[in-house]
Amino acid sequence: MLGCVLGLAPTTWMHAVADSRVRTVAEAPARDVAVVFGAGLWKGRPSPYLAHRLDTAAELYRTGKVKVVLVTGDNSRVEYDEPDAMRTYLTGRGVPDDRIVSDYAGFDTWDSCVRAKEIFGVERALLVSQGFHIRRAVALCRSAGVEAYGVGVAEPHDATWYYGGVREMFAAGKASLDAVFRPDPRFLGSREPGVRDALAAAG
Repeated sequence: MLGCVLGLAPTTWMHAVADSRVRTVAEAPARDVAVVFGAGLWKGRPSPYLAHRLDTAAELYRTGKVKVVLVTGDNSRVEYDEPDAMRTYLTGRGVPDDRIVSDYAGFDTWDSCVRAKEIFGVERALLVSQGFHIRRAVALCRSAGVEAYGVGVAEPHDATWYYGGVREMFAAGKASLDAVFRPDPRFLGSREPGVRDALAAAG
């Protein structure tokens, strides 16, 4: 019984912290910045799940809910560049290039949240991800000091969705440890003015 309680504690924590902060596009409060988390590439282009996240971010921009989109993902290899693929997708859907900021070292959700705050100076944001991941993103970004709401992207309950849900049960444990021990991201570096400059361009 004790093992079950301890095993479920991280998931319970995530829901307690984030449930009231997950909204639809229509319900989401206006914020200067949307943060879109990477979700893989297929042949150099966003995977379907990542494309759906980017579609939602483009809708947030078009409806005036956000002014700038911070795309955060993996560029640890020359041949694998999530942020640039995300930028290309967004510009193809009407988001101006100067309103998009790239974080090339968003290797996991915690790294992306910490870097959003410490490197890009994001204090408040709308986070965009699928429903099975968005609560973890909100909980971790709040732990990193970002006042965050999440916009959950609906998906059909296919094999990928179920895999993501099962994976979240294990990822919740790591997330709770990240929130408690607050490790440095794999790469931190110096502050970057990208978000500030993009907001200035937005007026």
